Amino acid sequence: MKFRTVGRHVREGGKNIYRNGWMTLASVGAVTTTLLLVGVFIVIMMNLNQIATNVEQDVEIKVLVDRTASEEQINTMEQNIESIPEVASVNFSPKEEELNSLIESMGEEGKAWALFEQENPLNDAFVVKAENPKETSVVADQIKEMKNIDNVTYGEKVVEKLLKVTKYARYIGLAIIVGLVFTAIFLISNTIKLTIMNRSKEIGIMKLVGATNSFIRWPFFIEGMLLGILGSLVPIGITVGAYYYLYNNLRSQIQLPFVEFLPFNPFAWQIAGILLAIGAFIGIWGSVMSVRKFLKV
Repeated sequence: MKFRTVGRHVREGGKNIYRNGWMTLASVGAVTTTLLLVGVFIVIMMNLNQIATNVEQDVEIKVLVDRTASEEQINTMEQNIESIPEVASVNFSPKEEELNSLIESMGEEGKAWALFEQENPLNDAFVVKAENPKETSVVADQIKEMKNIDNVTYGEKVVEKLLKVTKYARYIGLAIIVGLVFTAIFLISNTIKLTIMNRSKEIGIMKLVGATNSFIRWPFFIEGMLLGILGSLVPIGITVGAYYYLYNNLRSQIQLPFVEFLPFNPFAWQIAGILLAIGAFIGIWGSVMSVRKFLKV
């Protein structure tokens, strides 16, 4: 396609936007509203995914050693755990370290536990991580079958519930996004349809003088793309601005170790690119639907 032809299509697409007036505003408004909601859901979903990933990576198996186990038995136990194919790492934590960790984690209240330094009631322990976090339960079940094990824990119920919540949140968010996108496509399709109906005589004349179908259709595709892009600008600004505020003012107040926001840069650029691409897609696809149904050339 020649550059001059491309320029003509862009000019015609821009003129169509101006000619349609209120329908153009309605379409841009629909895309703006849609993409604003889509942007919010994408931000939530991507951060939930990050939280789920952090939870999975932080899952550890705490293996409490029987207090009657000898040093030789403990060494054998460590070798047996390391021999499990799904195990990534095994770290031994003597009961002295376990007591110190408990005292530090409890703050002022932990000082009372310092009285037990001479007669430590805690167990030696192994901290085990699986190669794949989803195989944690498999590893834990194998360790439970070993000798000289007092207890095996890894926060099974909490982890499973949190991962289940994030999974359903992704599905629900995706369904809402798809519904919003199709609504915007429908409105843009009606705008393009109105343009085609208003220019039916002109299109017929163009066809009579030898204009090809693609020559006639391209301005409508460009019109739809421009509508989508225009509708994405405000949502990009609001979404990125809101995320910048939350990232700088809210993350310091969250004390949970696995709750961590995605870094503003490059996440903001990713969101902007995604919304711009979705806006263009909505516009182009709405145009394609109108051209197929209503452009009889």
